[in-house]
Amino acid sequence: MNLNAQIIDQRVRATAEKLQPELVDACQTPLEGERLRSVAFVYLCIKTMLDLPQEDSLDTLTEGGNDFGVDAMHVGEARDGEFYVTLLQSKYKHKDLSGTAHFPANAVDKMLQALTALFNPWAPLTLNPRLQAQVEQVRSLINDGYLPRVRCLMCNNGTTWNANAQQAIDRAKLDGRVTFEHVNHDRLIQVLQAVQPVKDKLRFSGKSMVEDFNFSRVFVGKVAVTEIARLMQTHGDRLLERNIRRYLGLQGNRVNEGIQATLLSAEERPHFFFYNNGVTMLCSRFDYNALQPENHTVSVEGLQIINGGQTCKTIATTLEKLAEQLPLAENHVGLEQAYVLVRLYQLGDDGADLVPNITYATNSQNPVDLRDLRSNDPIQRKLMLGTRELGFDYKPKRGDEALKSTDVTSAVAAEAVLSVWRMSPQQAKFRNSEHFAGLYDKIFQGLNPAQLVTATLLYRVAENHRRRPRPGDPDLVRYGSCFAAMLMGQALLKDLGCALDELSHQNFEQAKRLIDQKAERYFQQAVKKIETALRKLYGRSQVITLQQLSATFRRGDLSRYLTD
Repeated sequence: MNLNAQIIDQRVRATAEKLQPELVDACQTPLEGERLRSVAFVYLCIKTMLDLPQEDSLDTLTEGGNDFGVDAMHVGEARDGEFYVTLLQSKYKHKDLSGTAHFPANAVDKMLQALTALFNPWAPLTLNPRLQAQVEQVRSLINDGYLPRVRCLMCNNGTTWNANAQQAIDRAKLDGRVTFEHVNHDRLIQVLQAVQPVKDKLRFSGKSMVEDFNFSRVFVGKVAVTEIARLMQTHGDRLLERNIRRYLGLQGNRVNEGIQATLLSAEERPHFFFYNNGVTMLCSRFDYNALQPENHTVSVEGLQIINGGQTCKTIATTLEKLAEQLPLAENHVGLEQAYVLVRLYQLGDDGADLVPNITYATNSQNPVDLRDLRSNDPIQRKLMLGTRELGFDYKPKRGDEALKSTDVTSAVAAEAVLSVWRMSPQQAKFRNSEHFAGLYDKIFQGLNPAQLVTATLLYRVAENHRRRPRPGDPDLVRYGSCFAAMLMGQALLKDLGCALDELSHQNFEQAKRLIDQKAERYFQQAVKKIETALRKLYGRSQVITLQQLSATFRRGDLSRYLTD
């Protein structure tokens, strides 16, 4: 199965279940099973690609027969003598989630036929009422002299159309007024992961340095901490999407505690600029008044903080605390002289490849957990998106917030997957530093959200016994939780009647029910198997010390006896 196709299928199924009454009402026809999910996929595509609210997305649906192969249609406002029309045609594979099926060539032909009919005001058509209403709106605009620009979204959960279909499009000579776009699971995931751009004005104080080089621009200067706080309060974590670290909080974080201490001291605030390493920001564009010698107000688009997110969050948190505790006049004593160095980079069109390099370089000069460096990898973002559809919240980045039972951190997930599915429990427990380095691909390559969550749920049961042994638990539970989790995973797959690569969102609820009902039984069975393996390794008569147990599980000496 293709991971992106699985994630989209999860979302399709969730949408079908959640919005069935609305989808049925929109299409004015009964919808169940695969037909319901097909319409849900159309809804997901039109909503995602056009960024429409729910009600507007439902209004575009034209399912219901006599639709000329058009599953959704959206007509935009007429402006400057033109108007935009989006036609969507969908072909969804319900059982084949490999992502390899071509978009049908005959469906492309049907769309070409629709174009010649729908946009001809005099062509007689018999369509379903919903589509007829849309088409007549288009025809009236054409009769009034407006020129249509048509975007044909050809949507499936596979690959694009073949060469013959492309030749048919080319022969149609659409003269640039009609475009064909292929939209599949990969494109949808890409759009769903896109960051909403931040647009604002950033006020620099005093003189600044501006320079253009290598098709990029740099603006360097000092910014008041009050301006940084305003920026964070306005946009929050949207500014930190490219930052490899989430906010780590104040308690126990030496650097952040130092930042706060400086800001809370009226005597130290004026020296803040010299105590801090500064903030690095990226943007897609910035503008300023070059005729003005100093105190520039810089307009920025697509703003992101890639280094100094900890500083910015701590500034915002501290100034908010000051506002709550002190009178307004006392709040600002020395704050007008508290500045932070800001480096603002506008990258050229080819600068996308520089982003991860700049992010890594500007952050690797200070200690950073390797999992934070991996947190923006595509696989991490996809897992985060997919687990959300399963009712869980995967957290690739560190944070100081309290975790809920539905939260899954990347560190725990890595240990769980390496134990349960990769059958390397000794590496899981005793090679933590390698989980997001040398073992990263072993853990995460080919992993889907359902496998991640089920591994974590099983692992938690074993870990709970390790942390809080129950009466009757043998000593081995304190050392062999990862081995027990591995055996629990094998028992789960046996009860599911499937191989690991068949465990996905489609049978996740069944797997979760089995874990809820039988997890303790799986654990006790695993403990008995481990006890048997230990007797094979050491002999029945030998007393195994805790030291031996620790060494045995650390070295993985037991593995061959558990796989016999």
